Amino acid sequence: MAGTVLIRCMSRTLLSAAHGAKGFRTRGTTRFYWTTFRRTAISLTSGRAAFLVGLPTLSCLGYEAYHRVQSSAVVHALEKEEVLEQADYLYSCAETEKLYQLLLQYKDSDEAEFLWRLARASRDMTLLPDMEDKQKKELMFEGFEYVKKALEKDEKCSAAHKWYAICLSDVGDYLGVKVKIGNAYIIRDHLEKAIELNPKDATSLHILGYWCFAFAELPWYQRKVAAVIFSSPPVSTYEEALQFFLKAEEVDPNFYSKNLLMLGKTYLSMKEKEKGLLFLTRAKEYPAHTLEDKEVHKEAVELLKKLV
Repeated sequence: MAGTVLIRCMSRTLLSAAHGAKGFRTRGTTRFYWTTFRRTAISLTSGRAAFLVGLPTLSCLGYEAYHRVQSSAVVHALEKEEVLEQADYLYSCAETEKLYQLLLQYKDSDEAEFLWRLARASRDMTLLPDMEDKQKKELMFEGFEYVKKALEKDEKCSAAHKWYAICLSDVGDYLGVKVKIGNAYIIRDHLEKAIELNPKDATSLHILGYWCFAFAELPWYQRKVAAVIFSSPPVSTYEEALQFFLKAEEVDPNFYSKNLLMLGKTYLSMKEKEKGLLFLTRAKEYPAHTLEDKEVHKEAVELLKKLV
């Protein structure tokens, strides 16, 4: 379980790009990839305002050249906004390959907003049917490099921290159990940072809850193996996982079928059968818009059969 601690929960969903003030909400196909609900907010107002104030004193000869540079910057800002809007629309429609090709044009950009989206798109490409293992691995590591660069460009970007955690878990699958477990600490750190920067991002809260759940349910013999590798391996509790799942539901009610399922499973693990039944029933009745929703429905039905 430790070897697959994080990303297995995120087939294609939540994702949620989210870290802004205003946005649109829609459903795509299964991705989490991190969230079936995508939020996007693009705010360049402060950047534009900078062009309206504080013009330095220039000679008559220099002003025209300066004006051209400023105009170019405005055009660039507008272009950025349009590309991001187009990218988020393609993501909401699950147009994975078109989105990847669009963002690939900006792989050398210094804009974190382009880079973390490209990292996400690279990862999404690996989940397409008939993807060869070699190409899948290349895309995983490619995506990780993009999101590393995104963080270098803007360490205060919540989405970059979230996707760094996701991509780090992905590449860890190719680097062995020791690296995978060691990365778990880093993954948690970046998820916590993502939440600190954007407390309203339900998907980051859900993922951190899943991280806690995975280590809480780690069998004793796997804990022993982990203890051999690390003097203090990652640990958590069902109570801690529950708090993150509940918080995710609080900031965005009913946003994700998997969160309802995990709430049900967590309550059952805590021997609170009545609450477990409640959330499993909600997961079962959740509208199945995506493949993952259907998988959640199936698991919820199977668990309910065992309990009633």
